[in-house]
Amino acid sequence: MEYVYTALLLHSAKQEINEGNIKKVLEASGIKADDAKIKALVSALEGVNIEEVIKQTAVPVAVAAPTVGEKKAEGEKKEKPEDTEKKSEEAVAGLASLFG
Repeated sequence: MEYVYTALLLHSAKQEINEGNIKKVLEASGIKADDAKIKALVSALEGVNIEEVIKQTAVPVAVAAPTVGEKKAEGEKKEKPEDTEKKSEEAVAGLASLFG
């Protein structure tokens, strides 16, 4: 999981996600870097829009209650919490499968 966190940290710092940068961050934090895992992560993230994935998998922490007099538009569909949870679980499972 440290490898995925490292990639997110590099992304947040607007640094290139490559083998060298990942290895530097891991070693700076006292973690012995596994070159095979690093290569697999960089390969898996190639061409992935991390911002878009974060937006798709982000689960809202709190939902604002409707104010008095506010009505839900007719015909508007409300996404079930289970659907959001399923999407999040699927995304996490996909990333976790990278490292067995």
